[in-house]
Amino acid sequence: MENTQNRIICNCKQVSLFDIENALQSHTKFEDVEKEFEEVQQMTGCSTGCGGCHDKIMEIISDYISG
Repeated sequence: MENTQNRIICNCKQVSLFDIENALQSHTKFEDVEKEFEEVQQMTGCSTGCGGCHDKIMEIISDYISG
C-alpha cells in the first residue's frame, strides 16, 4: 500500500504531497490560498509544467490552512 505522503501530485515536476506540505510548514502565517500557492510553486516547481495539478494543489493548500 502506497504511503499517501509519497503520492505524486505534480507529475511533470514529480512533486509529492509531502513536498507540498513540507513547503507549507515553513510558513508561520498564512495570508491567503493564492499567495501560498505561489510560494509553494516557487519552492517545489509544482504546476509549472502542464498546469494540470493546479486545482488539486489549491485544494491541498486550502485544506492545510483551514486545519
